[in-house]
Amino acid sequence: MGDGTAALATTGLALAAASAIAFSAKAIFVKLAFAASGVDAVTLLTLRMLYAAPFYVVLLAWAGRAGPSPWTPRRLASVFGLGFVGYYLASLLDFLGLMYISAALERLVLFLYPTIVVLLSALILRRPITRREAGALVLSYVGITVVMWQDLGLRPQDDGLWIGCGLVFASAIAYSIYLLGAPRLIAELGAIRFTAAAMLVSSACAVLHFGVSRPISALRQPSEVQLLAVAMAVISTVLPTALLAAAIKRIGSGRTALIGSIGPISTIALGYVVLDEPIGAPQLCGAALVLAGVVLVSTGRPPTLIIVEPPAAPASSEAPEAVGTLASSDLDRARHSART
Repeated sequence: MGDGTAALATTGLALAAASAIAFSAKAIFVKLAFAASGVDAVTLLTLRMLYAAPFYVVLLAWAGRAGPSPWTPRRLASVFGLGFVGYYLASLLDFLGLMYISAALERLVLFLYPTIVVLLSALILRRPITRREAGALVLSYVGITVVMWQDLGLRPQDDGLWIGCGLVFASAIAYSIYLLGAPRLIAELGAIRFTAAAMLVSSACAVLHFGVSRPISALRQPSEVQLLAVAMAVISTVLPTALLAAAIKRIGSGRTALIGSIGPISTIALGYVVLDEPIGAPQLCGAALVLAGVVLVSTGRPPTLIIVEPPAAPASSEAPEAVGTLASSDLDRARHSART
């Protein structure tokens, strides 16, 4: 029995690590695609979503096979809004940011999203920031400052660093807004059904954006770019979602989230090996501070923390009586399923 439990835990840890590494490879694929041809961010994002969409159509059909909750106008509008902001807009801003900054810096800035959720919770939900969270915020943003300081030393006259970091930080804000709004819908629809629907909304938005701004011929990219887009769709979008769900089932959402913290380290290592991005002591120190801050926030806040409405607001009659009772595994799947 003990051996079986240990084997289950080992498998879960391996699945969680594989999921984090697969998610983190997305920035590498994007940088390789930019280097391979003159493809722009909108076209590349559209290719990624076109290749990923069929998988989410299947997931949506599979999740709805057992007579789930109906699609009401409110739910449809909410899924559209969250899919637009949390997946399409966040991904677009992230892709645009990667045109200016390294994959390693992008991943560290994007990884600030738990700290942004804390700040938005304080501003929107009037939830006080604890001392632990305040310390985590200081650690995280000092870490980002250290990493940016190193990059500024390498590119002293390059305004692109500020533009890129600003775009990726805006992406993290968009994803954090999604996290604030997602729990109620996950409770009503289920994690897989909600995620698949929101991803399909994102795909439709990307295609619409492409259609009104670029000719269809722009999708005829070199085979290398097409393969990288497929890799982004499968390896860094669909596959890690499945690995994450399997990991949570074996070791729980808390341990899975902690293992997920290796994502930025993985991106730094992949950027060094694949893209020849430099690694220096300031970058490693800054990365350590960011990770420490994020882990402090993630382990210090209970899984029921993120709610849709302030406590004084009445719950919708269509929603569970208390959204805060949402299973932590479902919320964790939503957090990780499409990290832009």
